[in-house]
Amino acid sequence: MSTIHVWTQWSDLVAPAGITLLSPENFPLDSSDLSQIDFYVPLYMGGATALSYVAQMPNLTTLQMLNAGYDDALKYLRPGLTLCNASGVHDASTAELAVGLAIASRRGFPEFMRDQIAGTWNHHRTSSLTDCRIAIIGYGSIGKKIAKNLSGFEVSITAFTQSGRDGSLTIDQLDAHLPSFDIVILILPLSDSSRHLMNKQRLAAMKDGALLINVARGPVVDTDALVDELNSGRICAALDVTDPEPLPVGHPLWSAKNLLLVPHIGGNSTAFEPRGRALIESQLTLLAAGKPLEHVVAQG
Repeated sequence: MSTIHVWTQWSDLVAPAGITLLSPENFPLDSSDLSQIDFYVPLYMGGATALSYVAQMPNLTTLQMLNAGYDDALKYLRPGLTLCNASGVHDASTAELAVGLAIASRRGFPEFMRDQIAGTWNHHRTSSLTDCRIAIIGYGSIGKKIAKNLSGFEVSITAFTQSGRDGSLTIDQLDAHLPSFDIVILILPLSDSSRHLMNKQRLAAMKDGALLINVARGPVVDTDALVDELNSGRICAALDVTDPEPLPVGHPLWSAKNLLLVPHIGGNSTAFEPRGRALIESQLTLLAAGKPLEHVVAQG
């Protein structure tokens, strides 16, 4: 019986018979024969470097991402190669962050932290999450989890998707509703249609004092237009992702007004590893049994 060679960052996964686990411990990618690899799981948050090894894997049949987003992996597709994402793995962590960013921004946490560092007692009234009208643009598993987490607050939620599924409005209806929202949360995949979805015109259409939260992909927002709007003091933003990313030293976003910025940590919490490991173990069980894999998002 031939064995299937699987490279993943975890050397101690529970793997069924017929699976040989490779990892950084016994099979460093920079000094090993990558033609042996059949199933490749790029290092989580390894970025372009981790994906670039695919070009050296001529016998690769499955590229299994540990991210829900997979736009950066599409260019590596080739005939016979299946691309899977990690749908569901980051739902809890990313949704938690989205709600945290909403609360932190509305209640003025960044300003209070600056005051704490300066030793300044600056009591004043802040905005509240309560009574907000919230748009969730993108209503996949993470968008639904954000809505569920927000359901414990006294807010109203309107979801938007391309297709209008699951009771959502279609994105082409967004412009008619955008000026009414207090908070707009972006959690849709990056595609040609979503790139710069939040452009200069839509940012200008947001109501005064509104908050834009991006836990999707940086290019969903026109960065230059956002910087202009933030520095006008008219709207606020909380970003887990940026364009470009990582954000270079000296970039205007660093000094923009009314901005809470975190370094793409949406999925990278203690909630990730047990869910990521469970996903890979489940996929390996299917692989060894010759059954179709789950979370297939593209075929070469």
